[in-house]
Amino acid sequence: MVDNLNGVGEHVNRHVCYSGDVVFMYTHTGTHIDSLNHFGVDGQIYNGYRPEENLGSRTWTKGGAETIPPIITRGVLLDIAGLKNVDCLPDSYAITVADLEEALDKAGLALQAGDVPFVRTGRMRYWPDGTKTLGNPPGLSLDAARWLTTQNIAAIGADQECVEVGPSEHEDNWLPGHTHFLAEAGVPMVELLNLEELAKDGVQEFCLIAAPIRLRGASGAPMRPLAMALRKNA
Repeated sequence: MVDNLNGVGEHVNRHVCYSGDVVFMYTHTGTHIDSLNHFGVDGQIYNGYRPEENLGSRTWTKGGAETIPPIITRGVLLDIAGLKNVDCLPDSYAITVADLEEALDKAGLALQAGDVPFVRTGRMRYWPDGTKTLGNPPGLSLDAARWLTTQNIAAIGADQECVEVGPSEHEDNWLPGHTHFLAEAGVPMVELLNLEELAKDGVQEFCLIAAPIRLRGASGAPMRPLAMALRKNA
C-alpha cells in the first residue's frame, strides 16, 4: 500500500475499492456496423481510394468507422420472415426485390431517401446458439441489394451476420452484397441486429438512433441501435 499519494495516507486508501477492465475484440463482433473501407472492388474502396496511397501501417486513412456520423433517421422493418409466416427463413434463402416490395406493401410503407431498412430473417430468435444463428444465412440477393440502394437509403441492416444471402450466388464474388453496398454505393451495413422485439410488437416504422464507436481507420465498430416506435402494425 502506498504510504502517501498526493497527501492521502494509507488510512484513507484502504477504504477505496476500484475495478477496471480491458477489452480485446474483433471490431465486427456482436451488433456492429461495417465501414466503407471494409470491402473494396477492383483494387479500390468507395470513392476510388486505393491502398497504395491510403492504407497505413495499421489502418486505412480513408473510410474508417470514425467517418460514420451518428444516425438519427427513420428506420423501416422489412419483416420477410413474418411475410412468409415462418419463424425463420430457410438457410440460404435469397430475398428478392418482390419480397421487399411485398413487405413494404403489407406494412403500408414506402422507402424514402435517408431511411435505414432493417431486414428480418428470424435468425436472431435462436441467439445465442451460434449453430443456428450463424452460417449459410438467408439474406438479400444482389438484385435486392441493388434495388435498395436505388431508394437512396442511408444504411442497411439485418439480423444475421452479413445482410446478404450466403453462400454467394455469384462465382466471381464471394460477397457481392458487401462490395455493392460498401464499395459501389457507399452504404454502411449493420449486422447481427436483434429485431425480434420489433417484430413481436408490430413496430414497422421507427425513429432510429445509433452511433458506432469512433475507432479511427477501423473497418467496423460495435454499435447499439435504439428504435422508438413511430407506428405499429394494426
